[in-house]
Amino acid sequence: MNLHTVFFDLDSTLYPESNGMWEKIRQRIDLYMHKRLGLSYEAIPELRHDYFVNYGTTLRGLQAHFGIDQQEYLDFVHDLPLDEYLHPEPQLRQILLSIPYPRWIFTNSDLDHVQRVLSKMEIQDCFDGIVDVWALDPYCKPQREAYQRALELARAPDPHECAFLDDSIRNLTPAHEAGFFTVLVGQNGAHPAADRTIDNIHVLRDGVPELWIEND
Repeated sequence: MNLHTVFFDLDSTLYPESNGMWEKIRQRIDLYMHKRLGLSYEAIPELRHDYFVNYGTTLRGLQAHFGIDQQEYLDFVHDLPLDEYLHPEPQLRQILLSIPYPRWIFTNSDLDHVQRVLSKMEIQDCFDGIVDVWALDPYCKPQREAYQRALELARAPDPHECAFLDDSIRNLTPAHEAGFFTVLVGQNGAHPAADRTIDNIHVLRDGVPELWIEND
């Protein structure tokens, strides 16, 4: 395998879901749907599930059904004290910088959230580019068009020469089908849509040596 580019998801991939931040974002989404749209808390879980299944994200579903303002939504749900959840990651920084290929963030979050998270972790200079929700508009992971858009932006035309790391097997499945080398982060055990699985990003070098070793 000769790699050209390595794509990383952001939330719950570069930091563990166990730190509680992603759960807080989910709570902010529910609060937005209740306060801004007047939906009852009882109705929100079913709606969120429906939007997740049919649109890829809650945001895209809310846009389709309520015509919400994307920037207002993103600002609201990401309005969190990041210092409570994130801290500098010198070990991760060394791992990322040692990968001998261009490294890109590929996320359904927005650029401002990405930059804030990377800055708190002190890994903001470890990436060559960011593919965020604005760049993917009107698509998002796991829609196939989102992966094609990421390849175009990273100038990596062949998915067979790209790796993609994500905590969601739902997001990895279309990438794997397209030819990406896929890594499931945050879980152990085999999965048909993941070429490798690791329980956390800090074991990347030992768990996914393919990112450093060229194979014919």
